[in-house]
Amino acid sequence: MTDDFMGPPWQLDWVEAARTYRDALPEEVRKQVREGVTELVTARNPYLPQDELPTGLYLEPARSSRPRGPHILAFDRGRGWLRFTFVHRAEDPQIVVEEIFWQ
Repeated sequence: MTDDFMGPPWQLDWVEAARTYRDALPEEVRKQVREGVTELVTARNPYLPQDELPTGLYLEPARSSRPRGPHILAFDRGRGWLRFTFVHRAEDPQIVVEEIFWQ
């Protein structure tokens, strides 16, 4: 067994539609999205527990029956959310943001 485990910071990729939506948000909201995503890419486990997130952010599985599947990161005290998956490959593990919404 080797110690070649790739840890944080993880690579981050945005689905094109999510990136376009994110870029159209007001600057204040984009700042909150950046803060939330920064927490994900620097966490040892991107599906980190709720209590490790800053105030105003929370994290939960998209479906309780799939705890290692897509997750929802809510920001702006629940007014917005993004859905992401963590693709844990041997080479180049990454977080993929699939969808984002803000109201």
